[in-house]
Amino acid sequence: MNDTICAISTSLGIGAISIVRVSGNEAINIVNKIFSINLSDKESHTIHYGHIIDNNKVIDEVLVMLMRAPKTYTTEDTIEINCHGGISTTNKILELLINNGARLAEPGEFTKRAFLNGRINLLEAESVNDLIVAKTDAARTLAINNVDGILTKKIKKLREKIVKILSNIEVNIDYPEYTDEVEVTHELLNKHLKEISKELTKLVDGAKNGRIIKEGINIAIIGKPNVGKSSILNFLIDEEKAIVTNIPGTTRDIVEGSITLNGVALNFIDTAGIRETDDLVEKIGVDKSKSIAKNADIILFVLNNNEEISEEELEIMGNLDKNKLIIFVNKSDLKKKIHLGNISQEIIFGNTITENGLDNLLEKIKEKLKLDSIVNKDMSYLSNIRQITLVNKANEAIKNASKSLKKEMPIDMIEIDLKNAWEYLGEIIGEAYEDELVDNIFSNFCLGK
Repeated sequence: MNDTICAISTSLGIGAISIVRVSGNEAINIVNKIFSINLSDKESHTIHYGHIIDNNKVIDEVLVMLMRAPKTYTTEDTIEINCHGGISTTNKILELLINNGARLAEPGEFTKRAFLNGRINLLEAESVNDLIVAKTDAARTLAINNVDGILTKKIKKLREKIVKILSNIEVNIDYPEYTDEVEVTHELLNKHLKEISKELTKLVDGAKNGRIIKEGINIAIIGKPNVGKSSILNFLIDEEKAIVTNIPGTTRDIVEGSITLNGVALNFIDTAGIRETDDLVEKIGVDKSKSIAKNADIILFVLNNNEEISEEELEIMGNLDKNKLIIFVNKSDLKKKIHLGNISQEIIFGNTITENGLDNLLEKIKEKLKLDSIVNKDMSYLSNIRQITLVNKANEAIKNASKSLKKEMPIDMIEIDLKNAWEYLGEIIGEAYEDELVDNIFSNFCLGK
């Protein structure tokens, strides 16, 4: 934390502009050694035109932004050198900074310093990285909402409720003579626990939406060979990604493609046709198809309108999770020979020749995922494993407290679960943390952030 650090904050390559960032107590002194203008007496948050110089040789024509502590990203003196883009120029400026006393920043070290210096909390810091890697508009909205502290406020409010209960319990136990304090009865505590549990359940449920927005939805396209799975994939992603032939078993490995629907990434996975086979390679593909179907968020099971449904297909459908299942009867442009019998799932008919029914398929996917309710302007969901695990632990602790209350256990025993819930919520925003955890989180950031 005492070192002055530097890094290239833009993508390294050919471009109009690159930015080299410097942060730390010696940032101004170090930049003064290579910049044609002395920044020591310049006002904060100003931009200065000049040249980067090495041994009286001009390296580049630049704009230098000066930002003095504490009103900076890291709360330290920070300088950003806006130079011409290009690998050689950018690397040369970085080299000069290091030669004059700066250290190359570790991945995410600027944001890590912002966290350790108290400018942002851990949840907001993680959301900065989510904002950088966001691939869809919904993922960007989720990240910026969390950077702005919308979710932090919810968690802090919950912690305040819990700590208020804990304070009253402590006073009741240690100073029973204080009659002006609220007496924490079983009835009152039960009311508070229900309120907290309701709010935690919202966070837990919202976390599922956060994962969907951040990671997208995996949709496995399943069916026997030659029912048109690859054609459906190609149509949905508007790209000739999968090889299409009338030879059964053409697709032997998975083929993937993505589209964005309502701001959420839909990752379609075309799998090998499921059938009994003696071909070793095809058999491996079939086994992989079954595994993908098991782990997918949505299973798009494809049938052939021009063929009788087989016992094998009925057996496969019977083993699939009905809550994930969408049945699409392909080749509706051909004569209908299929009889669907007692299949209770809603069925969509269509084909990739006249493109009939495929819009209905996308609407069904949208409806099944409840995308309209997931993606909204007030999005503020937990979205990574660390955060989700901790909120689940907090929720479990409150449930344990409620169970203990029903068993009429002493209130000071219930206090233990309340403290655990308060601490778990604190870990989400970084009120309590381990150095190893923080190092691991920021190691996934890019160098210049």
